[in-house]
This record gives sequence, C-alpha cells and structure tokens, in this order.
Amino acid sequence: MAKSLTIKALENLKPSATRREVPDGHTRGLFFVLQPSGAASWAYRYRLAGKSRKLTIGPYPNIGLTAARKLASDAANVIARGDDPAAKKQAAKIAAREAASETGDLVENVVEAFIARHAKPNTRDWRETQRLLTKEAVSQWRGRRLGDIGRADVHRLLDGIVDRGAPVGANRTFAQVRKMCRWAVERGIIERSPCDGVRPPSAEKTRDRVLSDEELRLIWRACDAIAWPFGPLVKLLMLTSARIGEVAEMTWAEVDAKAKTWTIPKERAKNRVAHEIPLSAPALAIIETLPRVSGSKGAPGFVFTTTGQTPVSGFSRAKANIDKAILDALREAATDPEKIEAPDHWTYHDLRRTSASGMAGLGIAPHVIEAVLNHRSGVIRGVGAIYNRYSYSTEKRAALKVWARHLDTIVAGETSAEVIDLAGHRADRVK
Repeated sequence: MAKSLTIKALENLKPSATRREVPDGHTRGLFFVLQPSGAASWAYRYRLAGKSRKLTIGPYPNIGLTAARKLASDAANVIARGDDPAAKKQAAKIAAREAASETGDLVENVVEAFIARHAKPNTRDWRETQRLLTKEAVSQWRGRRLGDIGRADVHRLLDGIVDRGAPVGANRTFAQVRKMCRWAVERGIIERSPCDGVRPPSAEKTRDRVLSDEELRLIWRACDAIAWPFGPLVKLLMLTSARIGEVAEMTWAEVDAKAKTWTIPKERAKNRVAHEIPLSAPALAIIETLPRVSGSKGAPGFVFTTTGQTPVSGFSRAKANIDKAILDALREAATDPEKIEAPDHWTYHDLRRTSASGMAGLGIAPHVIEAVLNHRSGVIRGVGAIYNRYSYSTEKRAALKVWARHLDTIVAGETSAEVIDLAGHRADRVK
C-alpha cells in the first residue's frame, strides 16, 4: 500500500528523465505528477462505466497537499452520484470559452485587452493610447464586434475627426487603431484587419517652428494668468526642455530638491534610458511652491494632479486657455483691440524645440544639448555613442542655468542676456 504523502516528501522529490506519478496513500486515486522539467501537478484517477479516467486537478504548489485531497474527495462524491468530473470540467471549459468568444471580440473588450496585454507592458505612453482608443474607437463602435468593422467604418471614424478640425489627431487615432487590429489578428480574435488598405487621412509636415522671444514672453505671462496646474507645468516645459508627458507624469519621488535634480526613470523616458535633468533655480522654485495633492495609500504621488490618483489631462483645453490669455493681453495693450488677431499656432513640443535652438544660439555645444534633451543620436554616433557613457551632468546643469537666465531676460523684456561658458565663467553678451 502506498504511503501517505507529506509536504516534506513532496519537497524532497527530484525530477527524473521520465514522467513520474507518485500515489497518495491517504486519498485513493490521488497522484502527485512530476515532469522531467520539474513542473508538478495533481491528478485524480478513477473508473467510470468500466473505463479508466483521469481528472487533472491543477498545478503544484498553487494547489497544496490538503487542497488536492479535498478536490479529489469532491470528485469522488461526483462519481458516486453517477457523474463524470473530468467530463464536467471539460464542459465548463468549453462553455467559458464560448461565453468569452461571444463578447471577447467586442470593440471595447478588445481595446481593454490590448491596453492590458500589449500597450501597458511595452509602451511608455500607453495612457495616451488608451485615451485615443477609448475616446474615438470605443465611443463610435461600442457594442460592435471588431470582426464586423470594415474599411468603410474606419474611414467614417477618421473623417469625423478630420471634419472637427483635428487632422493630426485623426492620424494618431488611425495609428493606434491599426496597431490594435494587427495585434487582434495575431491573437486570432479577428481574421483580417479593417485597416488593411487604409492610409493615414492627413499629410503631415515635419514641424520646424521656433518661437520668437516675444512669443516666449507672452506664453510665460499667460501661464501666470491661468495658474495651477497648467501654468507652472508649461513653465517647467520651457525651463527643462522635457516632453509634455514627462512633465505631466512627474512624481515627487523623482525630484531631489537637495541635489537639485529631477530623474525621469527609464520606464517613462521615450528612449528607455533614465534621464537626469538638473533643475535651475527658477525650475526648482516652481516645483517647491506647488501644492501636494494627497491620494490613497500607494498612489504614485504625482506632482501635477487634481485627484491624487492620476496625472493631469486636458492639455488641449489648457492650450486654448493660454492662447486666450495671450490674446487678452495683446488686446489690453493695444490702442485698437478689435484689430488684434489670435496668436500664431504653436504646440507644446515647439517649446522643446525652441529651448534647444535657444541654447545653441547661446553657445551651448550640440552634444550637450542632446544630453539635455536625452537624445542618443546626432553628434556622437556609431562606436562613439556606444562607448561614450559620460552623463554630462555638469554641462547640462550649466546649459540649463544659461537658458533659465536667458528666459528671465526675455520675460523681463530686457534687450541683452549674459552668457556663461560651461565652466561657469562669463563669456560675452548677446545684444
């Protein structure tokens, strides 16, 4: 008669070259199965209507010895009633699979699965992907099977976004819908992507917009007018040369006030490389005066948040408020306000490009500007890029200090700005 299994005996069992089934003398029909790979599980063997049957109970150690005996005993009770536990388990699996297939390809469910299984683990800006797909695709196609969506549906979706004046937004939406549909094809959720044969709805030009000093002055002063949270957020964009998403998702844990640094972890950096940004005096002063919005225990501790749980959103609305504040200021200073038109179009990313161009104009070396921007291409390439692991921390700090001083003179309306070299010495004056 087989001995009763014990926890110690299970722990001492070693895999062999062949599959092993070790019976449990305590519960008749229960076996501990050990594969050559070391994977272990439980099985219950029984006879029904003269035939040998096996019920796979589940993996070990997820299911321990006591739980396995209980499940084997439950199976014996099912057999005593004349039912087949293995057949019932298989039928339940089939029913669950069929139930999932009835709703698994609904657009809203595919979006949810795509975000959880692909976008969130693999992309830094998964929240933007989630926002676009929810706002555009789910709102239009909720309750429909993705397999029933055709090219005409995709065109209607994109045309609607273009018609409301967001051609670039239509392109971004199309890129995410297409990516999701390709993922759904790979997963076997749909047979063919409805985006096949569809082109991006709008032609895009590479932007090269660099804002003038007057525009920078107006934007900075408009930030004072709109105040928290987007006023200080946009000011930090101007002072740090960071991306809008990087600033918006800043956490208090990333800021070291003593060292005067803000470190963007690699998980949030676009190039997956952790990026330390030295904080100039004005940048640090802005951060230190911000309110701390508390959230529930375990919340990330976002710097820019109104809920304490998630970073701020609504950038388009904030941009519109800044433009309105600029227009109001221009009209207030004009002798004939009615003749003053809205400011020229600009984007948040233009601020990053403008700061890079501004630093170049102030004599900052190109490779230092790349370090400030967390770029890994350009001046130092090839083997040099591989072996050059110098962080340029000192040079970055000096560059951002120069840029902060230059911004200060612009905002103050001065006509000259003092420039210092990377060692911190006065170099010349720019008229």
